[in-house]
Amino acid sequence: MYAIIDTETTGGSPLKNKITEIAIFIHDGIDIVEEFSTLVNPECNIPYHISQITGITDEMVADAPRFFEDARKIVEFTDNKIFVAHNVNFDYQFVRNEFSRLGYDFKRDRLCTVRLSHKLLPGMPSYSLGNLCSNLDIAINGRHRARGDALATAKLFGLLLKKNSESSTDHFQSGFRLPASVNPALDVTILPRLPESPGVYYFHDTHGDLIYIGKSKNIKSRVQSHFSNYASRKAIEMCRAVADITYETTGSELIALLKESEEIKKHKPFFNRAQKRSSFQYGIFSTVDQNGFIRFHTEKTIRVKDTPLACFDSKIEAARFLSGMIDRYNLCQKLCGMYASHGHCFHYEIGSCRGACDGKENPGTYNKRALKAIADMTLEYNNLLIIDSGRDPEEKSAIKIENGKYIGYGYFNPDFTCSDPEIIPGCIKEYTDSREVQNIIRQYLRKGCVEKIMVY
Repeated sequence: MYAIIDTETTGGSPLKNKITEIAIFIHDGIDIVEEFSTLVNPECNIPYHISQITGITDEMVADAPRFFEDARKIVEFTDNKIFVAHNVNFDYQFVRNEFSRLGYDFKRDRLCTVRLSHKLLPGMPSYSLGNLCSNLDIAINGRHRARGDALATAKLFGLLLKKNSESSTDHFQSGFRLPASVNPALDVTILPRLPESPGVYYFHDTHGDLIYIGKSKNIKSRVQSHFSNYASRKAIEMCRAVADITYETTGSELIALLKESEEIKKHKPFFNRAQKRSSFQYGIFSTVDQNGFIRFHTEKTIRVKDTPLACFDSKIEAARFLSGMIDRYNLCQKLCGMYASHGHCFHYEIGSCRGACDGKENPGTYNKRALKAIADMTLEYNNLLIIDSGRDPEEKSAIKIENGKYIGYGYFNPDFTCSDPEIIPGCIKEYTDSREVQNIIRQYLRKGCVEKIMVY
């Protein structure tokens, strides 16, 4: 799968300038299957000469979402897909730097349609997007706008795919072969036969020892991405060491997360330790200020001794969640650390904030809503069964929480238990509870992706 992307920006430097518009078209190798586009508030002025080129003005982006508000969607939209663009390094570095400002390390495999066009369409008078599309009779509806340019790139990409299928030289696939130094003991034919379903996968060395454990909602796509990942020396070193690949499907992505955590603690594979993976690095914390107001802020968990109300893998996830809490409970942006000013916050100007930041609301009424937000963040529960999909259509999975403690998970036939939910706990296999497991469950439940939650 491919994510074909175009961005419009406030200038040409990914380090200094910001994105003003982004468009993404998902291509399955045959056709476009999904799209997403939006203006982006860069939180800075757009230079006049840039507006002359793109047509995007300060007024147009004033009410547009800021990058962090759509960042999670961009992550999910591009997950396990190849980042495709015309002059790919330009768009990739802009997106990567926007995420870097949020504390998230955005990495995707890349493919440049400029380079690919040079290989598959030699002798063209120009390889700029506008001239190339003109010479190939590809219409661009909205030149120098993200959606128009991304759609034109997607059409060009489809033409290049077709051109490659007619070519015996296989230029396109040459960019995605396994590294030449892949371990000769690895049977590479296993890669296309891996399941496209949630689960945990295991990399073994020539002695059969476990060297890495990972999880994914699509095992095949994730494993294959390892063998095209040249982002670090460690990644290449690990791929060279892999002599065998095994896996276990889980049906439920949440169970895959829990099983991965359990397996890594149990086996301590070398490359999991070498990567020093650290989950839930950021937390949302609360304090009470000198005026009696409950305040929230996002901080790295290692910097604060207090227990966070909620934990997240990145600053962007924490900010997005806190932004949702602000909207849901009419909290103050300023008291939540999301708006820096000497006066009232922006939401007060538009009527969303009731004025806690400007002395217009007293702590008592404000804190009632803040306490509701805290209850939402902590996701307090006692006895739950989390029901989700199983490993096949005839099966369901269940995760058991008892007295607030994670007990374990198992699988059951819904035909035999649908009329008597008390039978389900009998299928549960016990596993170890931990703070990390608790955070995995809380974070996943916030997504609302499970089929059912049963209180017992």
